[in-house]
Amino acid sequence: MKKKHPHQLKSYRWKGISANGKSVSGQFLALSETEVRDKLKQQRIQVKKLKKRNISFLNKLTQRVKRKDITLLTRQLATMLTTGVPLVQALKLVADNHNKAEMKSILAQIVKSVESGTPLSRAISAASHHFDSLYIDLVETGEQSGNLAEVFERIAHYREKSEQLKAKVIKALIYPSMVVLTALAVSYLMLTMVIPEFESMFSGFGADLPWFTSQVLHLSHWVQAYSGFVFLALLAALFSLHIARKRSFRIKLISSRASLKIPVVGTIISKASIAKFSRTLATSFSAGIPILAGLKTSAKTANNIHYQNAIAQVHSDTAAGMPMYIAMRNSDTFPEMVLQMVMIGEESGSLDEMLNRVATIYEFEIDSTVDNLGKILEPMIIIFLGVVVGGLVVAMYLPIFNLMSVLG
Repeated sequence: MKKKHPHQLKSYRWKGISANGKSVSGQFLALSETEVRDKLKQQRIQVKKLKKRNISFLNKLTQRVKRKDITLLTRQLATMLTTGVPLVQALKLVADNHNKAEMKSILAQIVKSVESGTPLSRAISAASHHFDSLYIDLVETGEQSGNLAEVFERIAHYREKSEQLKAKVIKALIYPSMVVLTALAVSYLMLTMVIPEFESMFSGFGADLPWFTSQVLHLSHWVQAYSGFVFLALLAALFSLHIARKRSFRIKLISSRASLKIPVVGTIISKASIAKFSRTLATSFSAGIPILAGLKTSAKTANNIHYQNAIAQVHSDTAAGMPMYIAMRNSDTFPEMVLQMVMIGEESGSLDEMLNRVATIYEFEIDSTVDNLGKILEPMIIIFLGVVVGGLVVAMYLPIFNLMSVLG
């Protein structure tokens, strides 16, 4: 069952009486009224009035917890627990020094639960949706084995690697997207603003225009007349696809498979999905989580429905008694190198080590591809810009060249 966390960050304005009898007032950003009352009680303030309000959009942006905040928290806990700092003290230290109100509230709730005797895994599960099922399972394993410091170290390492991988994929997608958008914007401006100026000049020539120029002028007319409609149609199509992906698993699967066939970018997405799956499974398996539970968790983290579907099938076949590498081969999704390393890992009893190697290899390949993306795309960009923008320029100057040759 999916966890529900109804509490959202709110602004609590309060008025009360201090320990020395003075009237005091103030404001807290917190997830619950109980937390505000607890804070005021600790300060020996008797609450007279407490009002809850929604926080501003700016506060939502600056105070909300992001994925990297949870990763940093995990790294801080791993470091402090390794050096012998007690868990509750470590949580309080992080809370006291954190600048985000939501994180302070989450940690305050975790501390309160742990101090009342609740296991840490249950406390973090109840405190926030930012702690996913893998995180909670790993913490629970650490509690059972009595080695929370090592588990937090593993989680921190895993999350840091995952975030580095995500940043590389985003970096890979931004460069070609910006180039294409810039070329389209330049072409649109030329067709709607520059070419009409040339057209009024050509009308004074009183001569037939070259075929290529005529076609570009027709295109300019069409863009001026219908570009708004086309833009709205594209937005409608994208919105419809987004809705269809939410409602239909089949459409989601087809579009995910299509994204893997995009030149260069598709390869990066594919390698990133395999790397994330391998790293997740290796982390959970080495922490002592059973392989079937690890596969179930790994499927959720693959970031592509095509791979999630394949991993779910691998889970089903492995649960039926099939060796994992054969189940992976039957899915017809994973490269031969991955299958060979998983087979060696299963037979030698070092599956977690082999999966970590797979993840490292693919992460290195993605890193290399992203670094060389400029060199890979440069020839295509030059051809694209040459044909699109250069073609428009040539079409406009052809009549001028023809007129000059006639006058000459």
